[in-house]
Amino acid sequence: MTEKATFAAGCFWGTEAAFRQVPGVVDVVVGYTGGHAEHPTYEQVCGHRTGHAEAAEIAFDPARVSYDRLLEIFWKIHDPTQVDRQGPDVGTQYRSAIFVHSPEQDAAARASLARERETLGKPIATEIVSAPAFWPAEAYHQRYFERHNVACHVPQR
Repeated sequence: MTEKATFAAGCFWGTEAAFRQVPGVVDVVVGYTGGHAEHPTYEQVCGHRTGHAEAAEIAFDPARVSYDRLLEIFWKIHDPTQVDRQGPDVGTQYRSAIFVHSPEQDAAARASLARERETLGKPIATEIVSAPAFWPAEAYHQRYFERHNVACHVPQR
């Protein structure tokens, strides 16, 4: 039985690539969530007309990898102190967010946020909200780095 985790950590290509490497992650789909438009396109999201964030929806086997471990990875692969950006990517679609699928995920996410605040010693921009509808991105965005044999610099802290 798999569970879902949904994270927005900047460009979804890098987020997808980082989580695909985790043993126990069964699948990762990149897409859009957290906004108001149904069936958004990449152009609409980048045009700031939808309110959506670029995100990765992760199917994972909790017997092999815990949600807490996924949260640890989430914090390490981006800078959660940046507001509406990650590195050179700027816009609300690049915001940092944890979209929770259960009360247990909500509690774990809030506990991890508190730990991260203490570790960093500065404000964190990451929002924690209930997971709304997730809209998979266009096919050409899925497994982008694998298909194009490229990599993204994902900052490791």
